[in-house]
Amino acid sequence: MKIYIAAPLYCDYEREYNLTIDELLRKNGYDTYLPQRDGGVVSEMPDYIDGIPKDRYVFEKDIAAMNSCDVFLFLLDGRVPDEGACVALGYFHGTRKPAVGLKTDSRTLCQGLDNLMIRMALNRICTDKGELLQYLAELSR
Repeated sequence: MKIYIAAPLYCDYEREYNLTIDELLRKNGYDTYLPQRDGGVVSEMPDYIDGIPKDRYVFEKDIAAMNSCDVFLFLLDGRVPDEGACVALGYFHGTRKPAVGLKTDSRTLCQGLDNLMIRMALNRICTDKGELLQYLAELSR
């Protein structure tokens, strides 16, 4: 099963956490697409790749990856969910494939809940890594 990992990736802490989750999934037998590794970080890329503007290049590469993945994982920690990951979730929801969130952070938008558009697009929100692995195992059956 291949998992697309959607998460913020704009500082060292975020990238390190993303790599930690990626490593956990791979150690448990899952294939992953991690945008910071497999798609590229726009701020670190030349303006054009193969004659294509870097923004378009990364966008198309990530869309193709979502189409090829079986499950979408949204890392939800942070004061607010990452905007790019929200757009990716909306796209992935249209594929009708399973999407899961991992949220270990207690901060929420309002009244103890996250935005309803995010909650309703996710099949489940896990609150720790163990619960995430258990849910992914259920999806693999």
